[in-house]
Amino acid sequence: MIEITTLFSGSSGNSTLIKTENTAVLVDAGRNCKAVCTSLEKVGMSLDDISAIFITHEHSDHISALDVMSKKRPIPIHVTEPSSRVLCRKPAAAGCAVIHKGLIFEEKVGDLTLSSFPLPHDSAAHVGYIAKCDDGDCAGVATDMGYVTQLCFDNLSLCRQAVIEANHDRKMLANGPYPRALKERVASRFGHLSNTDCASLIAGLVQNGMEKIMLAHLSLDNNTPDKAREAISDLLESEGLLDRVTFKVAWRDGPRTL
Repeated sequence: MIEITTLFSGSSGNSTLIKTENTAVLVDAGRNCKAVCTSLEKVGMSLDDISAIFITHEHSDHISALDVMSKKRPIPIHVTEPSSRVLCRKPAAAGCAVIHKGLIFEEKVGDLTLSSFPLPHDSAAHVGYIAKCDDGDCAGVATDMGYVTQLCFDNLSLCRQAVIEANHDRKMLANGPYPRALKERVASRFGHLSNTDCASLIAGLVQNGMEKIMLAHLSLDNNTPDKAREAISDLLESEGLLDRVTFKVAWRDGPRTL
């Protein structure tokens, strides 16, 4: 069985631990190395336990810890070729990079198989991941997307549990402190997923059998945990699905296990 833990989540940094009894990998390593190591220690682990790191995209809140982490321990870093152009400016991280030319690839690590799928975001390249365990269990990670593609839905539908973006409340974003250009970027089809769109995605996934969901990458300025929970709960309740799923909100500054 797979256990999934967000080590921290938000615009200041993102990292997710996916592990089984025998294997542990990270999806992203933002913020800094100390933050990653501290969160791992809080769940009884260290960098020595991590067999691989899978990068979603090259924005700093997803890769900023990698160079220092790579100096501490040369963990293989799986990254798409377009995103690697930024990663490879960091000498230590570049030496650990496993570069994949396509946005859809598959990699076996211990008893986990990680498969990527493209997501729409304003980066050089961006992917989500599903992790399949040899026992058949499956978990997904999909954040930083402007809208939900059919390919995203199809991949997440394979999963029992997933980390999914609920970035912003539309009214808070519209009335919030961001300049107009940034508001338009966040709300665009290559920005971030709103609570409303996240709720629609989750309703479809629960209908397909998803059991556990972590709401992640919440904006500090344009969302609150209560608003995210309310949007998802209201839609699930209206469709008679609320009692079929467990969901939590990822913590911004520390680990939370789904």
